[in-house]
Amino acid sequence: MATSVGTESPRTGLTRRSRNRNILFRIRQGQITGLGLSRGTQVPEALLQERDKRARWHGIPILLQKLYESSHPNSDLSQTHGVVKELSSLLSMEAMTFVTEDRKTAQESTFPNTHTFDLFGGVDLLVEILMRPTLTSQKNNSKMTDDLVKDCLSVLYNCCICTEGVTKSLASRNDFVLFLFTLMTNKKTFLQTATLIEDILGVKKEMIQLEDIPNLPTLVQSFDQQQLANFCRILSVTISEPDVGNDDKHTLLAKNAQQKKNASPSRAEVNQVTLLNIPGFIERLCKLATRKVSEATGTSNFLQELEDWYTWLDNALVLDALMQMATEEAEHSSTESSDESSLASSPLRHRLPQSMKIVHEIMYKVEVLYVLCVLLMGRQRNQVHKMLAEFRLIPGLNNLFDKLIWRKQTSNHVLHGQNQNCDCSPEISFKIQFLRLLQSFSDHHENKYLLLNSQELNELSAISLKANIPEVEALVNTDRSLVCDGKKGLLTRLLAVMKREPADSSFRFWQARAVESFLRGATSYADQVFLLKRGLLEHILFCIIDSGCKSRDVLQSYFDLLGELMKFNIDAFRRFNKYVNTEEKFQIFLNQINSSLVDSNMLVRCIVLSLDRFENQTEDVKVVEVLSECCLLSYMSRVENRLSFLFRLVNIINVQTLTQENVSCLNTSLVVLMLARRKGKLPFYLNALREKEYAEKYPGCLLNNFHNLLRFWQRHYLNKDKDSTCLENSSCISFSYWKETVSVLLSSDRTSLCAIASYIDEAFMDLDRDFLEF
Repeated sequence: MATSVGTESPRTGLTRRSRNRNILFRIRQGQITGLGLSRGTQVPEALLQERDKRARWHGIPILLQKLYESSHPNSDLSQTHGVVKELSSLLSMEAMTFVTEDRKTAQESTFPNTHTFDLFGGVDLLVEILMRPTLTSQKNNSKMTDDLVKDCLSVLYNCCICTEGVTKSLASRNDFVLFLFTLMTNKKTFLQTATLIEDILGVKKEMIQLEDIPNLPTLVQSFDQQQLANFCRILSVTISEPDVGNDDKHTLLAKNAQQKKNASPSRAEVNQVTLLNIPGFIERLCKLATRKVSEATGTSNFLQELEDWYTWLDNALVLDALMQMATEEAEHSSTESSDESSLASSPLRHRLPQSMKIVHEIMYKVEVLYVLCVLLMGRQRNQVHKMLAEFRLIPGLNNLFDKLIWRKQTSNHVLHGQNQNCDCSPEISFKIQFLRLLQSFSDHHENKYLLLNSQELNELSAISLKANIPEVEALVNTDRSLVCDGKKGLLTRLLAVMKREPADSSFRFWQARAVESFLRGATSYADQVFLLKRGLLEHILFCIIDSGCKSRDVLQSYFDLLGELMKFNIDAFRRFNKYVNTEEKFQIFLNQINSSLVDSNMLVRCIVLSLDRFENQTEDVKVVEVLSECCLLSYMSRVENRLSFLFRLVNIINVQTLTQENVSCLNTSLVVLMLARRKGKLPFYLNALREKEYAEKYPGCLLNNFHNLLRFWQRHYLNKDKDSTCLENSSCISFSYWKETVSVLLSSDRTSLCAIASYIDEAFMDLDRDFLEF
């Protein structure tokens, strides 16, 4: 006989109602009907209440049950919002603790509320609530309010930063990620959406395709300048090639293999093209990068600025910078005013908003400059260059240089790599991104002369005229309406701060890289003299010899810059000899070079090339004089010294360890041998390598290694137009002669005195193995 509702079952002693609350009954029914428990909130309420106090769930599972019941389609969402607010208050304190602890590794025990929220399906439920309007038609009284959307997004973000795995789970849902972009059209929910998207894209395994975002051009064009700057934080993830984080993957061998496997453009490259096709996008970025702080206030009220500011507080460094700037303003005011009452009437908290605006604007510019820098280094470089010149990015940055970019010296800091996600202060990040942009802008491009003003361009012309040499074509073709304004161009301003930089400052690395990029490419005598007249060579030598600099990165950047500054320039070698005027100084200089040839080999190449040219100009009295007096040229003219460099250059690299950083060692060794071949001395150098092997008791090792390196060189360079052009421009040796020399060295004819194979005894021959076997 069936048991009536509310009556007792003779077998179990439970009423039908209490049976519905029994977890075992629910599981058994699910097995029978196929409708088992699908979410944590379906666990019987009685069990949740019983367990809540012991487990310290703080009522979160019960609240999630209420949230589920109140959020059905066409239900009154005001009740839903009330529950979300209640949940938000339970989770927000944990998120705040996490941020103030500088984002330590998330532990479930440390943040129990967010863990409980996720455990009982809260994350999936909020995603369902947010996306429901895209799946069903809504009645007017059940439309989601902006405040409800904001609170849902905030709760999701809190879960992402406090509970491990939530961000990756959301990132795996491509439909949700693309849906989030549609929420950015609403200014009231923009910041919360942007913050959540940034976190999600940071862990997403497969890079998102920007062209998949619905109505992307319309979306971007709807952004105001502040929103566009925030959006750049998101874009930086979508247009940068992922960092593999494994040194083996960075070898040229691995990169070449990867390029063969993936012949089509990467997702990052496709995304760059997508951005460039958005009308007005680059122009707006240029305006953002060059606007003054006074122009950035707009009509937004201070409370809105505070809300915007809060999204940037990833760690305490930002706040530290803010307070430091406010304090400096206070000190500056006290030195300028003797009226103590005026200072007292302007307390620190009243000055804070202006400091906040400065740091805020700096942080915006960091993101914008990063995006522009990535685009400048991409496949569409020439298109980007043309737009940046047209929209006067460089003159705009020049006008900001003294007042914002380098308004004061920044305290010493650790040298960071090229990852945009570094944890340095806003001002340090800003300076680094600015210098990286200058480096990318100038490197092997005729637009580099936009870094000068009209008077400085005239000075370059005068230098060429005085030396009786033609002006370089790029200088003649420079559009004077697009160059820097004012008394100094951007390059000259950079030189000035470079010379004032403290001895142990890591900014020296970035500054030297930026200036070196101006000189790279086909050697320009006028460019070199322009910088020599401003004391650059003496500054570099001071840093290498007298400053006590120990940083290998900084020293490498100065060696490279010195090489570009001195190459083929007899005046530079005369200045060098004047500064390095004692044997002690010269030995310190040589010790710095010899301590790491990977860092200094570009300078060695410059000296070897310059010596070769000067030796062919013996009809010039000035050249003959410097050749006889300069200690550096005399040192390199001795064949035993050139051979010593050659031995070490060949010995410190092999095919398996070649990277973009050390492949220059291979090219420098080739330069030494090409110049020897021109003079008919190639057999002498190869025989010297053989004798060195036997003297060191490892016959065949050096020459086998060199042979394999040259085989790789052929594979690598004969398929890369850009690299071959760089080699030709930097050495003034035609690329055909490079190729010819390598072919001669790799000849299998053992009777040829110019073939490496002729100098390896048959017993030690190992020339035909595949690279991947090593």
